[in-house]
Amino acid sequence: MIEGRQIRAARGLLGWSRADLIEASGVSLSALLRLESAQADSRSSTLNKVIAALNAAGIEFINDGQQGIGVLVRPSSDAD
Repeated sequence: MIEGRQIRAARGLLGWSRADLIEASGVSLSALLRLESAQADSRSSTLNKVIAALNAAGIEFINDGQQGIGVLVRPSSDAD
């Protein structure tokens, strides 16, 4: 499961504001605030939209059980 702190970290790594992520994902500010503050959001579609927008920007979420959690930024394919 993706944690709110991973979403915040992903935004930070990309240099995105909340407004940037809202625009990229199409979710509301209140939904994003709930996700980032670890308050339960009953709609998995909201989380999926946020994850998809961040993945499209090069973010990979790491949830490796005992190894820990994290966020990785993949190099963009247009950097060649």
